[in-house]
Amino acid sequence: MTDLLFRDDPYLASADATVIAHTPEGGLVIDRSIFYATAGGQPGDSGFVTWDGGRLSIATAVKVEGGGIALVPGEAVAMPAVGASVVQHLDWDRRHRHMRMHTALHLLSVVIPLPVTGGQIGAERGRLDFDMAEPPSDVDALNTALNRMIEADLEVTESWITEDELDANPGLVKTLTVAPPRGQGRIRLIGIGIGARRLDLQPCGGTHVLRTGEIGRVEIGRIEKKGRQNRRVSLHLL
Repeated sequence: MTDLLFRDDPYLASADATVIAHTPEGGLVIDRSIFYATAGGQPGDSGFVTWDGGRLSIATAVKVEGGGIALVPGEAVAMPAVGASVVQHLDWDRRHRHMRMHTALHLLSVVIPLPVTGGQIGAERGRLDFDMAEPPSDVDALNTALNRMIEADLEVTESWITEDELDANPGLVKTLTVAPPRGQGRIRLIGIGIGARRLDLQPCGGTHVLRTGEIGRVEIGRIEKKGRQNRRVSLHLL
């Protein structure tokens, strides 16, 4: 298994690691990763790794069997051997924008309190799909509410519950089509706000900022009809 350094510290932009395998597709499996692996609508991180006498660009990261993470090279060059020590370097600006957008989308699910049917995170634009028969009547009011939550600079927290506790609290799950990952015995929760100021609490394995103020201003973009009762709401970082 790969130790998920990005989960313990999403602000870690570089770290050493050891190559533990090569995948048949040409990926580099490492023992500890600051690269987030594609999952839950959040893209895998990019960057590069260096080692004694070499440098390799990384286009993305993906999950592999057995709980590992493989770094996918962005170019066809020689890779470090199994057992080699490498230093990981994130494309930090891209990662940080993903963190800002991911937290902002959690807030979008607060101002539009409807079941979520899909989502995607990008460095410039993200979106959530909602089980929504009609589009919002006042987008300006939604934008105002979103940005007030951001400006409140609320703390973003991490906690854990058991799978049984999640089953006893099904309202924590906002997504209709994607269930929280199971099999480890516990579920990670991301909260926004503490105590009486708590706005949101839901299962999530992605990377987030520490406080909402770090998101910066956002704006709702296009709202598209994607089915009889499905609307896609785009969100932009400004």
